Amino acid sequence: METVHRIEAVRARVRAWQAEGRVVGFVPTMGNLHEGHLRLVRHARRISDHVVVSVFVNPTQFAPGEDFDAYPRTLDADSEQLRAEGAEVLFAPSVAEVYPRGLDHLVTVHVPGLSDILCGAHRPGHFTGVATVVCKLFNMVGPDRAVFGRKDFQQFQVIRRMATDLNLPVEIVGSPTAREADGLAMSSRNAYLEAHERGIAPALYQCLHGIATALRDGERDFLELEAQGWRRLGAAGMRPDYVSIRRRYDLSEPVPDLPADDLIVLAAAHLGRARLIDNIEVADLLGE
Repeated sequence: METVHRIEAVRARVRAWQAEGRVVGFVPTMGNLHEGHLRLVRHARRISDHVVVSVFVNPTQFAPGEDFDAYPRTLDADSEQLRAEGAEVLFAPSVAEVYPRGLDHLVTVHVPGLSDILCGAHRPGHFTGVATVVCKLFNMVGPDRAVFGRKDFQQFQVIRRMATDLNLPVEIVGSPTAREADGLAMSSRNAYLEAHERGIAPALYQCLHGIATALRDGERDFLELEAQGWRRLGAAGMRPDYVSIRRRYDLSEPVPDLPADDLIVLAAAHLGRARLIDNIEVADLLGE
């Protein structure tokens, strides 16, 4: 595996592959890789001829007071894991390489509607930072396909809308949420959990699963189900930002006559230093 830090280097490698008719897959990450990231790399390998992975802790998606400075940077360990998974290029640019004119007068990409609800309402500017850096990375790397986890379902939808509306020639591929044995969605921020908090954390998945099961079985009192979820998370010791039932195609507010497979349940909650997010698409329960 080759590690490159400059745009010209990654772009030249990708263009050479594409000139040979090869399909290039791309997995953008912020590093501190875990099994969930590695599953994205494996997914990219299955659907592509060559795979590029980026590691870049993006400052524009952190709000003031969030954990940008404390976010773990583990490039050497990340590189070893990616080499073992068969990634061929690790693109690890500096902040100056990605934002050569600085951050004060940056041209940004904003996805209206999707960026300002749910997590966006609690983290103003976050999804503008995400959409901007992903758009830039697509332009830097020039992949044919890009793979994203569906754990952050709102982010997945923001990126998909951005790519569609800007006519970017990149296929956006969603990969299922990677979970621990007890249901907790894998996340770099799980490392912030203390031992006793790690025992509490699966309550988020259990809460969502309970709501999704009720929706699958025909319940349509959305407000009551959300309130029940809020109370359940509070009783477990979490501080919810939201528990929300939405249409899964565009995250709009649902109406009672929607079929179950059109619904998704999403939540974000604080537990100690960690902010946990998760979701369950009701369609995934229809076969149970």
